Amino acid sequence: MKDTVALVLAAGKGTRMYSDLAKVLHPICGRPMLSYTLMAVEELGFDRVLVVVGHQAERIRELFAEAQVEWVLQSQQLGTAHAVQCALPHLTDHGGSVLICCGDTPLLTAETLRMFQVEHMNRGADLSVLSMLLDQPGSYGRVVRDSGGEVSAIIEAKDANAKERTIREVNTGIYCASADLLRAVLPEVENANVQGEYYLTDLVRMSAGRGWKVQAVTASDPIEFLGVNTEDELKAAEKVISQRMGHRA
Repeated sequence: MKDTVALVLAAGKGTRMYSDLAKVLHPICGRPMLSYTLMAVEELGFDRVLVVVGHQAERIRELFAEAQVEWVLQSQQLGTAHAVQCALPHLTDHGGSVLICCGDTPLLTAETLRMFQVEHMNRGADLSVLSMLLDQPGSYGRVVRDSGGEVSAIIEAKDANAKERTIREVNTGIYCASADLLRAVLPEVENANVQGEYYLTDLVRMSAGRGWKVQAVTASDPIEFLGVNTEDELKAAEKVISQRMGHRA
């Protein structure tokens, strides 16, 4: 995956885990959660892998001292768009794409990331969103398309109207964007929301509105995008990974 930098967001505290341990350090089958995302990313052979850390940053760096990554510090956790903005100074000379994924999705596979990257490049998109189809989309952000079928926005479930809540195509939180788009649009993302945070979902609406080519690529297996935010989700992820390890044995 030449000409693409991987950026892994791993700065969150994980308050719903009810533990002092940083979320991405919680063990799954004997390995820290973050290791699974890094393994998937590393399998694709990126020239550079950046990891954004914040809560317990030093502890994460120590545990992953052997990892071939560049560390980015997000000293205040002010949202996903803010996390990516913290990485921009490391990308000043980068003219290609940036794959953005999360350190708390341990079920994500290299095969899915590879498919996503190929679709992003083949379609000549400036910004790609990896989406999935759910019969019960619940609290996931809905992928909104215009009358021509083009992606126009991602609407968070809590902000969606009755019609938007019926949309089955939802956001996985994984993106691929040109570095030029990130430099042009990210600084304009605002935090005018209840949480006072800067969200990457706003990047979709803003980029589409400014004429950048935005698309969604639909993944085939929603289980890969189980985000681990609670103890129950941690156990669910561990069950899937145990099954995968059993199949490989």
